[in-house]
Amino acid sequence: MSAIQSLIDAGTKLYLDSVDPEEITKNLAWGAVGATSNPAIISEIIARGLLDSQIESLLAEGKSDEEIAWALTDHLVSEAERRFLSGWMETAGNAGWVSFELDPLLEDPTMGLADAERTAKYIELGKFWSEGHSNRMIKVPATPAGIAALEDLAAAGVPLNVTLIFTVDQYRQAREAIWRGAERLDLMTDFKSVYSIFVSRIDVYTAAAVPQLSDAAQGQVGIVNAKQIWAENEEFWADKSTRLEQEIIFASTGTKDPNEPPWKYVAALAGSDIQTNPPQTNQAVADSDLQFDKQVDQLPPPPVLEEIREQVDIAAMHKQLMAEGVDKFVKPQIALLDLIKEKRRVLASS
Repeated sequence: MSAIQSLIDAGTKLYLDSVDPEEITKNLAWGAVGATSNPAIISEIIARGLLDSQIESLLAEGKSDEEIAWALTDHLVSEAERRFLSGWMETAGNAGWVSFELDPLLEDPTMGLADAERTAKYIELGKFWSEGHSNRMIKVPATPAGIAALEDLAAAGVPLNVTLIFTVDQYRQAREAIWRGAERLDLMTDFKSVYSIFVSRIDVYTAAAVPQLSDAAQGQVGIVNAKQIWAENEEFWADKSTRLEQEIIFASTGTKDPNEPPWKYVAALAGSDIQTNPPQTNQAVADSDLQFDKQVDQLPPPPVLEEIREQVDIAAMHKQLMAEGVDKFVKPQIALLDLIKEKRRVLASS
């Protein structure tokens, strides 16, 4: 508890990368003030049989697998919103958000959709799933089609979480589109946007693609990238007339290398904005005796920064990580639909 409290005291808003009711209970007790969801998280909950009765009811209504998947997603996210609503009210909208991810299958290349069709669908679905929810944030990927939807969604007053951001060019495109939309609002009282910067996946990439990096630089590229984008975000919004904070979400904060401490990214990015951590990462922090302080504004020495600039091909990194990211974005939704199909078979025969 003291470790997590020190992280919060340093200025970090602790979010949970899950809408599992049990994990929410645990993380609320630790001081978490928000959560996020995705198809993989929904699948984990369904696979444990926690929603079998709801699935049976939906089957009895004649719902399709896709309709059932979205009904269950909406139910779980709505329940999480209810539990974080008091925090949203206490902070007047600066915390207490739960993110709802739009249909990942829009990015499935086998669907054969043109970018313009994807963009139109993101706008339609974003407005639909946001309607009537006080503390629901709509998660849109930083793909070309997703970024193209952001201006109209922001202009419609939809709170936005732009996900799958790896590089500063994606962040800038997303931010500028959202700001154009915000400027079309009559009032910016409730305007809210956050930008999810993926961290650990970058270090996985450099370990394989840029093995020549020194020990001082290897494993630091994702952190440096996130900190630099955070600093630019701070500067951009400093003179804008927004009541709510427009924040960075530090995502993909679970360590992938078992030889590294599980709180590596938690510690490095402590001190500002939002960390959306996996349940096991928050548990590891809670079980530790660490004391966190603000590090998000501290960069490595200039020689390390110069080495990263010289050695890491950002365009190549962007291309590979986005290809992998879209694949990891799409496949969990396919797996969720397959799980619903299997639940249909099992429950029908029981």
